[in-house]
Amino acid sequence: MKSIRTRRIADQIRAELAHLLLREIKDPRIGLVTITQVKLTPDLKLARIYFANCNNALTDKNAALAGLKSATGFVKRMLGKNLNLRYIPNIEFYYDDSFEYEEHIEDIIKKTKEP
Repeated sequence: MKSIRTRRIADQIRAELAHLLLREIKDPRIGLVTITQVKLTPDLKLARIYFANCNNALTDKNAALAGLKSATGFVKRMLGKNLNLRYIPNIEFYYDDSFEYEEHIEDIIKKTKEP
Protein backbone atom coordinates (compact mmCIF):
# COMPACT_ATOMS: atom_id res chain seq x y z
CA MET A 1 0.00 0.00 0.00
CA LYS A 2 1.33 3.40 -0.95
CA SER A 3 1.66 6.11 1.59
CA ILE A 4 -0.38 9.26 1.30
CA ARG A 5 2.79 11.26 0.70
CA THR A 6 3.84 9.03 -2.21
CA ARG A 7 0.42 9.36 -3.84
CA ARG A 8 0.41 13.12 -3.32
CA ILE A 9 3.84 13.55 -4.88
CA ALA A 10 2.89 11.27 -7.79
CA ASP A 11 -0.20 13.41 -8.41
CA GLN A 12 1.91 16.59 -8.29
CA ILE A 13 4.38 15.12 -10.79
CA ARG A 14 1.52 14.07 -13.08
CA ALA A 15 -0.07 17.53 -12.99
CA GLU A 16 3.23 19.32 -13.54
CA LEU A 17 4.19 17.02 -16.39
CA ALA A 18 0.80 17.53 -18.04
CA HIS A 19 1.37 21.27 -17.86
CA LEU A 20 4.87 20.92 -19.32
CA LEU A 21 3.60 18.80 -22.21
CA LEU A 22 0.87 21.30 -22.94
CA ARG A 23 2.86 24.53 -22.64
CA GLU A 24 6.62 23.97 -22.64
CA ILE A 25 7.69 20.88 -24.59
CA LYS A 26 7.44 21.48 -28.35
CA ASP A 27 8.87 18.23 -29.71
CA PRO A 28 6.78 17.19 -32.77
CA ARG A 29 7.50 13.51 -32.09
CA ILE A 30 5.47 13.64 -28.90
CA GLY A 31 2.25 14.89 -30.47
CA LEU A 32 -0.87 14.45 -28.37
CA VAL A 33 -0.09 12.26 -25.39
CA THR A 34 -1.88 11.82 -22.09
CA ILE A 35 -0.12 10.99 -18.86
CA THR A 36 -2.17 8.10 -17.52
CA GLN A 37 -0.27 7.22 -14.36
CA VAL A 38 2.80 8.02 -12.30
CA LYS A 39 4.20 5.27 -10.09
CA LEU A 40 6.80 6.22 -7.50
CA THR A 41 9.02 3.83 -5.64
CA PRO A 42 8.60 3.98 -1.85
CA ASP A 43 11.95 5.76 -1.44
CA LEU A 44 10.89 8.39 -4.06
CA LYS A 45 14.03 7.77 -6.12
CA LEU A 46 12.31 6.57 -9.32
CA ALA A 47 9.17 7.75 -11.10
CA ARG A 48 7.70 5.49 -13.76
CA ILE A 49 5.51 7.64 -15.98
CA TYR A 50 2.94 5.93 -18.20
CA PHE A 51 1.52 7.69 -21.26
CA ALA A 52 -0.96 6.96 -24.04
CA ASN A 53 -1.37 8.46 -27.49
CA CYS A 54 -4.54 10.47 -27.91
CA ASN A 55 -4.40 10.27 -31.71
CA ASN A 56 -2.65 7.19 -33.01
CA ALA A 57 -2.85 8.39 -36.62
CA LEU A 58 -0.63 11.42 -36.01
CA THR A 59 2.13 9.98 -33.88
CA ASP A 60 3.77 6.65 -33.50
CA LYS A 61 4.15 5.37 -29.95
CA ASN A 62 7.87 4.68 -30.47
CA ALA A 63 8.43 8.22 -31.76
CA ALA A 64 6.49 9.64 -28.82
CA LEU A 65 8.55 7.53 -26.42
CA ALA A 66 11.77 8.74 -28.05
CA GLY A 67 10.59 12.35 -27.79
CA LEU A 68 9.70 11.96 -24.13
CA LYS A 69 13.01 10.28 -23.36
CA SER A 70 14.88 13.12 -25.04
CA ALA A 71 12.99 15.61 -22.87
CA THR A 72 13.77 13.76 -19.62
CA GLY A 73 16.50 16.17 -18.53
CA PHE A 74 14.30 19.20 -19.14
CA VAL A 75 11.37 17.57 -17.33
CA LYS A 76 13.51 16.68 -14.32
CA ARG A 77 14.95 20.20 -14.18
CA MET A 78 11.48 21.78 -14.34
CA LEU A 79 10.13 19.40 -11.68
CA GLY A 80 12.99 20.42 -9.43
CA LYS A 81 12.20 24.06 -10.03
CA ASN A 82 8.42 23.81 -9.53
CA LEU A 83 8.05 21.14 -6.84
CA ASN A 84 9.26 21.60 -3.31
CA LEU A 85 11.13 18.31 -2.93
CA ARG A 86 14.52 17.56 -1.46
CA TYR A 87 15.25 14.95 -4.11
CA ILE A 88 13.77 14.83 -7.61
CA PRO A 89 13.19 11.24 -8.73
CA ASN A 90 14.76 9.76 -11.84
CA ILE A 91 12.22 9.56 -14.62
CA GLU A 92 11.37 6.63 -16.87
CA PHE A 93 8.67 6.76 -19.54
CA TYR A 94 6.56 3.75 -20.53
CA TYR A 95 3.81 3.36 -23.10
CA ASP A 96 0.45 2.45 -21.54
CA ASP A 97 -1.32 0.00 -23.82
CA SER A 98 -4.42 -0.37 -21.65
CA PHE A 99 -6.55 1.69 -24.06
CA GLU A 100 -5.59 -0.54 -26.99
CA TYR A 101 -6.35 -3.61 -24.89
CA GLU A 102 -9.75 -2.14 -23.96
CA GLU A 103 -10.58 -1.56 -27.64
CA HIS A 104 -9.52 -5.12 -28.43
CA ILE A 105 -11.82 -6.53 -25.75
CA GLU A 106 -14.71 -4.36 -26.98
CA ASP A 107 -14.21 -5.71 -30.51
CA ILE A 108 -14.31 -9.27 -29.22
CA ILE A 109 -17.52 -8.58 -27.29
CA LYS A 110 -19.14 -6.99 -30.34
CA LYS A 111 -18.20 -9.98 -32.49
CA THR A 112 -19.73 -12.41 -30.00
CA LYS A 113 -23.00 -10.45 -29.95
CA GLU A 114 -23.35 -10.51 -33.75
CA PRO A 115 -25.60 -13.31 -35.09
